Amino acid sequence: MSPSETIGTPVLWGIAIVTVLGLLLLDFLLTRRPHQVSMREALLWSAFYLALPLAFGVYVWWDHGAEIGLEYYGGYLVEKSLSVDNLFVFMLILAGFAVPKELEQRVLLYGIAGALVLRGIFIALGAAALSRFDWVFLIFGLLLAATAAKLLVDAVRGHQETDVNSLRIVRLIRRFVPVTEEYDGPRMVDRSVGRRALTPFGLVVVVVLATDLLFAVDSVPAVYGITGDPFLVFVTNAFALLGLRALYFVLRGALDHLVHLNFGLAAILAFIGAKLVLHWAHLVWPSVPEIPTALSLAVIMGILLVTTTTSLIAVRRTRRATSRDDHPGLEHCNAWTRER
Repeated sequence: MSPSETIGTPVLWGIAIVTVLGLLLLDFLLTRRPHQVSMREALLWSAFYLALPLAFGVYVWWDHGAEIGLEYYGGYLVEKSLSVDNLFVFMLILAGFAVPKELEQRVLLYGIAGALVLRGIFIALGAAALSRFDWVFLIFGLLLAATAAKLLVDAVRGHQETDVNSLRIVRLIRRFVPVTEEYDGPRMVDRSVGRRALTPFGLVVVVVLATDLLFAVDSVPAVYGITGDPFLVFVTNAFALLGLRALYFVLRGALDHLVHLNFGLAAILAFIGAKLVLHWAHLVWPSVPEIPTALSLAVIMGILLVTTTTSLIAVRRTRRATSRDDHPGLEHCNAWTRER
């Protein structure tokens, strides 16, 4: 489907936008009184935000056919995978700023709202560019290839702790705007010092919004590599983002076990980048083959399955090695048992 074609009628666009705004408003109401999120609460909301896009996919498949349905599910799977990596970055930022537990979900919510706005802008610009200039597919493909290379380098080096004071955006803000030392609930601006000053909460929100901009640069071209329909690009981004607040608290411990996540995401982005380059080449030279949507979905699911499996195996081996180091006599005992 080309960027000029869309299943999104004005009515469907209206329903989607109202639904997104309504869910955002609901989240703001739920986080109006800061509180620590329990696992039960996080699991219930995560289940809701998973069921919603799956159910919408059934509608798309039923009303618009299997090809469009596969595009939707492929786009959603890519966006959800990228959002999990985004959560890891959010985790490092929140830990680096020592955000109180009861304020974490409000920071995430501001980040989600900002990401929706930024990605909406990028989606509109991307659709306009792709409908007019075929070479934009090549640019998007090369951009994803560069991002994949960066992720691969980061994966080889391993995740590092984030020193928030060394971030450029933090140094820039502190240079021009005073920042208080203590959190004052969800207040972003403090006037008790005689002039306006950012609170640490306000500073961390600005940093999260800045990272949203970087995420949008990678995310929007990636989903355009799966579907050219701006409506599907918007709803897959929206569904992937809306569930991040609850998913963060569910996966906060599990993210440490996905040690090969960046390897998988690098492979996915490299594959989509190649798909976009082939699509551009097909537009210029029709004899060049394209990658079917069904094959794209199968490759993405396969990469995620392999990445998850190898991550769990690696973590298990590390734990066993650590256990043997902590109990040096255990290996001798096991060997004696095997001999007996």
